[in-house]
Amino acid sequence: MLNEKLNKYSLILGSESPRRKHFLEALKLDFKTIRIDAEEVYPKYLHGNEITNYLAELKSEAYPAELADQELLITADTIVRCNGQILGKPTDLDEAKSMLRFMSGHIHEVITSVCLRTNEKMKVFSDTTDVHFKELTDEEINYYVETYSPLDKAGAYGIQEWIGYIGVLKIEGSFFTVMGFPVHKFYKEMMEF
Repeated sequence: MLNEKLNKYSLILGSESPRRKHFLEALKLDFKTIRIDAEEVYPKYLHGNEITNYLAELKSEAYPAELADQELLITADTIVRCNGQILGKPTDLDEAKSMLRFMSGHIHEVITSVCLRTNEKMKVFSDTTDVHFKELTDEEINYYVETYSPLDKAGAYGIQEWIGYIGVLKIEGSFFTVMGFPVHKFYKEMMEF
């Protein structure tokens, strides 16, 4: 259904995230993937989805070529906010452990924004999900960080992995937003694009 509506576009996913790629494949969309290098720095006066909107648009603008007619570029960004602090991707395993300890026993927000851009128009939208973490033990945190790959994930965890199975008490919002791509909103926006 969506692929028929978008058949006039050549879709480009500006992300190497295997999760985002999986979602587009699951929607039966034809697309190519390109790595976009953008320094993920934002003005400190931005808050919440203003940050992810800014970063998704920044990635879109960093696309290394002029978009051709009928090309549609998709970029996205995800952050975690816990107790007023913004958590992006950890730089090393120690920082990943620190982030998980910080979120342990607390509710945190996961905010994901998506930017859709052609050479004629651009649309940025976001979604937020609240995640309730149980009190995680150091043993659980160490096991997760040393067994899985937390460095490519905002907040140092994947809800679809072991830590999500044992650590998430409940979520309020979309599971897929926590995975880094609000598929329900993407579908709606693409149907209207």
